Amino acid sequence: MRKIYLLVLGILLIGGLIYWDARQKNPPPRGRLQVVVSGYVPYTIVKQIAGETVSVRMLLPPGAEPHSFEPTPGALVDLHHADAFIYVSHDLEPWAADLAKVTDAQTHVLELGNSLHPEEDPHVWMNFKKARLMGYQVTALLAEMAPESRKETDQNWFVFEKQLDQLEYDFAQGLSNCRYHEVVHIGHLAFGGLLSPYGIKLTALSGSSHEGEHSAKKLVRLVMQMKARKLPAIFTEESVSARLAQTVAAETGTEILPLYSIEHISKRDFENHLSYDALMRRNLDSLKRGLVCR
Repeated sequence: MRKIYLLVLGILLIGGLIYWDARQKNPPPRGRLQVVVSGYVPYTIVKQIAGETVSVRMLLPPGAEPHSFEPTPGALVDLHHADAFIYVSHDLEPWAADLAKVTDAQTHVLELGNSLHPEEDPHVWMNFKKARLMGYQVTALLAEMAPESRKETDQNWFVFEKQLDQLEYDFAQGLSNCRYHEVVHIGHLAFGGLLSPYGIKLTALSGSSHEGEHSAKKLVRLVMQMKARKLPAIFTEESVSARLAQTVAAETGTEILPLYSIEHISKRDFENHLSYDALMRRNLDSLKRGLVCR
C-alpha cells in the first residue's frame, strides 16, 4: 500500500512540475509570507495568530476527508512558492508528511503534533492544553520568519491563549453537573481528548478515521446500548451520512445533535471564517443539551 501511495505521489510530482512550468510566467504575488497548511485545524490557528501578516493557503478543500486526501499537482506548486508548510501530524495526515519531504530546502516545515504524542490520539487539538502548545509553536515560527510583525502576532497569540483559558473554564463548569456521562457518536473517535478531562465516555461507530466500517452489527449494538442506558441524544458530524444518525434516532427516539471535529469543515463555515473558539462553543452547546447538564 505504501509503495502504491509513493507511486501516486511521484506521478503528482511530475504533474506538479508540468503545472509549475506553465505558471512560471505568472507566479503568485509576493509581499506577505506565503504559508501553506494541510487542513482547517492549522488554518484557523495560523489565521488567528498571524492576522494579515501572512497569506494562508489550505490544501484540503472544505468538506474533504483529511485522513485519506490525495493532493493535486497544484498543491506541489503551492508548496514550491511557500515560505512555510504547517500540518498536524504524520499519523493524522500521511499525505501531508509525504509532501513535507518534497518541499524546497528554504521552506520552513512545522509538524504541530510531533511533540504532542499524536499516536495516542491524532486529534490532539481537541485537548485545550495541546491546542495551546500548537498555537505557541505557530507563534514561535512566525516570530522567526517575520520578526518585524512580532508585536501583532504576540498580541493575537495573547487573545488566542485567553480564549483557550475561557474555553477550559466554560467546559469544566458547563459539564460539571450532567445527568448523563456518555456520548454515543455516529462518526469517528475524534472527541476523546475533549471529553475525557470531564469524565465523559465516548463510544463511536468508527475508529480514529472516517473510513471505519459501519457494519449492521455495530449499528445494532449501538442502538441496544442507547436503549439500555436510556441516553437522550445521538451525536453526529457533518461529514457523516445523515441517514445513519436518523436510523439510530428513529430506533431509540433520541435527538440528533452535531459535534465539530474542526479537521474538516463545511464550505459555509469556511467562508464565514469560523474560529476554533466558535466551533468549540458549538460543541459545548450540543454536549450540555445532549447530556442534560445544568
